[in-house]
Amino acid sequence: MKHIKRLWLPFILLFICGVLQGAKPVKMWGKLQVKGNQLCSEAGEPITLRGVSYGWHNLWPRFYNKHTVKWLKNDWHCTVLRAAMGTVIEDNYIENPEFALECMNKVIKAAIKNNLYVIIDWHTYYPQKEEAKAFFGMMAQKYGKYPNIIYEIYNEPMEDTWDSVKEYAREVISEIRKYDPDNIVLVGSPHWDQDLHLVAESPLEGFDNIMYTLHFYAATHSQELRDRAQAAWEKGIPIFVSECAGMEASGDGPLNMEEWQRWIDWMEQHKMSWVKWSLSDKNETCSMLIPRAHKNGGWTDDVIKIYGRHVRRFVRQYNQDIFDKK
Repeated sequence: MKHIKRLWLPFILLFICGVLQGAKPVKMWGKLQVKGNQLCSEAGEPITLRGVSYGWHNLWPRFYNKHTVKWLKNDWHCTVLRAAMGTVIEDNYIENPEFALECMNKVIKAAIKNNLYVIIDWHTYYPQKEEAKAFFGMMAQKYGKYPNIIYEIYNEPMEDTWDSVKEYAREVISEIRKYDPDNIVLVGSPHWDQDLHLVAESPLEGFDNIMYTLHFYAATHSQELRDRAQAAWEKGIPIFVSECAGMEASGDGPLNMEEWQRWIDWMEQHKMSWVKWSLSDKNETCSMLIPRAHKNGGWTDDVIKIYGRHVRRFVRQYNQDIFDKK
């Protein structure tokens, strides 16, 4: 009898893996929409996306491939991925658009194939309006028909005023809407996506399915920023946490696990979607992997740094109910 059980064990494990890998977030929720301050499914039910962000494409291009997308879905249980296309630093999109698009297209196409939502992120710190309009117009024409797509049009405005960010957003969103009338667009705010009080005082008008990004690093940002975001949310501002982590804002230094958990509890309480930074292998706390991690995934704990192990645990924990379904 014990021998028979041993024979069946591999088949049982294969069945379990098949169930887990069968989760299809986009098939489950369809085309996303914003209702009030909440991200909702096509059916109008509030949902929460949880996942990870790739590091800058121009610094860690080796991870931009279909295999990591599949691994992050099946093993980490992500429902959303963020493809961070660098438009500054060396070898960026402005300087080398062909290579940037090659990286981005691999991740976007794989996300579509794997039924994941994917954020197309214009990863910069200062406005490049004309280049952004041309890029997002191109992306909307190519991918706007897919419900998987989310556009993040300006990663982290640093020294811009909210008025200038609004003007930038109006022009870029208008370009997107020529070809894609309804997929979600994420808009940043001044000072690294933290001035949500300014957004609440004067939000964008004339567009549907717009959300505003909040970025935090738990060892630097705590209750004061949560209070600011809470006040904006209570005024009806829909918030999407498109980049966050547990260490200092520099991306380095020790993790503050207590504050990080407070942030997660707050986001979960408000059904706010969140994405952890970043899938990379730099010698810093916020890089999830060590350099010998394989470019195609299949990562075991010995190549995932402590921070990355916590990220994987959090994503799996809070997405468990989704991946328990076929």
